[in-house]
Amino acid sequence: MIFEASSANYGESLGNIASLKKITRDTGYQYTYISRQALRYNIVQQLGEPETDLSVEGSGNRKVIQFSKTASIKDYPEIDFFGYMKTEKGNSTNVRSAKVRLSNAISQEPFAGDVDFLTNTGLASRMRQTTRNNSVKNSLVTSEIHLSYYCYTITIDLDQIGIDVNDGTRLENGERSRRVSKLLDTIAYLYRDIRGRRENLQPLFIVGGVYSVKNPLFENIVRVENNTVKVDALIRLLTSELTRGTLVGYVEDYFSNGDEIKEKLKAQSVEQVIESLKTKVVDYYESN
Repeated sequence: MIFEASSANYGESLGNIASLKKITRDTGYQYTYISRQALRYNIVQQLGEPETDLSVEGSGNRKVIQFSKTASIKDYPEIDFFGYMKTEKGNSTNVRSAKVRLSNAISQEPFAGDVDFLTNTGLASRMRQTTRNNSVKNSLVTSEIHLSYYCYTITIDLDQIGIDVNDGTRLENGERSRRVSKLLDTIAYLYRDIRGRRENLQPLFIVGGVYSVKNPLFENIVRVENNTVKVDALIRLLTSELTRGTLVGYVEDYFSNGDEIKEKLKAQSVEQVIESLKTKVVDYYESN
C-alpha cells in the first residue's frame, strides 16, 4: 500500500525538539517512517473487535503487562492476528507468532530537516490576562515535520488464522473469513491520531492478491519517485502465474502516471481491489 501523510510517528525527544522516527540510507539521505507497532496499534484500535484482556505478571521491579493467560483467539481477533506471549511463574511460556505481519511504513521522499516552531501563546496570553501577571512567559517547542508518500506491506497467513495449536482452538471457516474481511475493511479506511491531527492512511495505491507463497512479494519493489509509481519494476516482478492472481488499485488523478498504471497494470479503483480481495478470502475458506 502507498498512502500520503505528514509527521505521523515521533521517537524520543531531544530536549525541546520532537524528533521524527528516521532511518538513513547509504546515499546519506534520511527517510522518516511509521513503525509497524504504530500501524498495529491503529489497526487494533479501529478494528471494532473486543480488546484482549490483560494481566500483570512478575514481582517487584520485574512486573510486565501482557495478555491474560486465559485469553483465547476464539474471543479476541487481536491475538489471533498479531500473536501473544504468555508467561507464568513455574510454567512454560506459551507463544503464538503473528499471523498478520506488517512492515514499517517508509517514506518515499527524503527528510529535508523541516521544523515547526510551537508556542503556547494563546494560553500564556490568557494566563497573563487572568492573573494580571505579565511575567508569565511562553514555552518554545521545535517539532520536526515531513509530508511524504509512505509505503508498507501486510502479509496474512490465511491458513493459520483462527487456529491455535497451544490450546487446540480451531474456528469455523466462516468466522475466519469474517475476521480477515474486517481487517481488510479496517486497512481501507485506516487513520492515525497524533498531536491533535488525524492523518488519513487510506491507500492511494494497492497491489496484492492471494498466493500459495508466504512472501511479502512487493515489499522491496513498490516505489514512488517524482509523484510517479515505478510501474516497470512491478512488471518485471510479475511472472505469468503471479499476474493471474494479482490485483492493482489506485486513486485516479493523484499520481502523474495514472494512465500508465491503468494501462500496464490493468488497475482498478482501490475499493474494487479491497472487495475483490475479500471475495478471494471467502473463496479460500470455502474451498479449504
